[in-house]
Amino acid sequence: MDGPPIADGAVAVSNGRIVDVGPAGEVEARNAGAVMDLGEQVLLPGLINAHCHLDYTCLRGRLRPSTGSFTDWILSINAAKADLSASDYVASMNDGFVEARRFGTVAMANLTAFPEFISQVQPLLRTTWFAELIDVRSSAGANDMVDRALQLLRPGEDSGLSPHAPFTASRELYRQCAGAAKDDPRLRLTTHLAESRDEMALFRDGAGPLYDFLQALGRDMSDCGGQTPLAHFLSTVDIAQPWLVVHLNEVTDSDFQLLARSRPNFDIVHCPRSHRFFGHTAFPFARLCALGFNISLGTDSLASNQDLSMFAEMREFQSHFPGVAPEEILAMATGDAAAALGQSEGLGRVARGQFGDLIAVPFEGPREDLFDAIVAFEGEPLVNLTSVTTEN
Repeated sequence: MDGPPIADGAVAVSNGRIVDVGPAGEVEARNAGAVMDLGEQVLLPGLINAHCHLDYTCLRGRLRPSTGSFTDWILSINAAKADLSASDYVASMNDGFVEARRFGTVAMANLTAFPEFISQVQPLLRTTWFAELIDVRSSAGANDMVDRALQLLRPGEDSGLSPHAPFTASRELYRQCAGAAKDDPRLRLTTHLAESRDEMALFRDGAGPLYDFLQALGRDMSDCGGQTPLAHFLSTVDIAQPWLVVHLNEVTDSDFQLLARSRPNFDIVHCPRSHRFFGHTAFPFARLCALGFNISLGTDSLASNQDLSMFAEMREFQSHFPGVAPEEILAMATGDAAAALGQSEGLGRVARGQFGDLIAVPFEGPREDLFDAIVAFEGEPLVNLTSVTTEN
């Protein structure tokens, strides 16, 4: 992942960091310590899930794939959440971390609506915790909401703020979150944007089921009608400030012209299997790539997915974009995702100085089939590999 594949290669790890990479004989000659021979496996950087909601691991299988509007799903998940307790959410997050690790994920961007529960969770992964914030009925308390979230996020650890989406978070909430990130450059920002047809109808047309639902809740609808969700968002935030933008399915020709002119500081996350669950408009991958955006992959939640396997996300992506090289697809779950989370100095590559968060999958074929085999892998990879070599 930091050069061409190395046949019969080896990695030396000391104190959790990679200290040497190369042909096995050379690495063993340069480094003392315990040796783990994996046999016919390909050694990889652990995978990175750039967007997840572990709050809802316990909702696996409870919500059916969307056959109506996105708003119908919102109503369904709200009804399901009404039955969940604090202990359900804590167990859901803990169970989700166990499952994600089992599938070879070593790092995650996890959005939680309950940052007060973070202290009760055992993350198991390198986690960027985002406090997900909603003020759909009134923006009057946006400043207090952000202050409370910052108090609950683990100080000194990777964390961020997530105003949920333009239809559930006020302009003032976006501005308060952005201001907090300017005050603390370590704080990251993410949001859902232009996910569904209902969201497009809400903002562009001032109509549709999502419009009716939010109006009934008491949301101020004066910002709806006349512009797309993307245009609404870009008119709200400082486009020079970095945002991790999730989805971007509903993007018009005028939006692409706007992106080309403004060049906002976006990293983008696509969630292939959740996208299929909802039957969203086709993700405009090629056009976003042509504008130079970094695009990575995520699972979204198990309220719209069946498991937390990033291998399955890569396979799903490839099924829709067969012309994308498999090594590029793997990068979307490793190096590109690390860049999106500001973790390139530790994650996403097998190279000296990187974290020793490695996984392995079986491979016995010719080298030219290597990346195809990785993306096609089904099952659970070998994990926890460096635990025997950290005493070098």
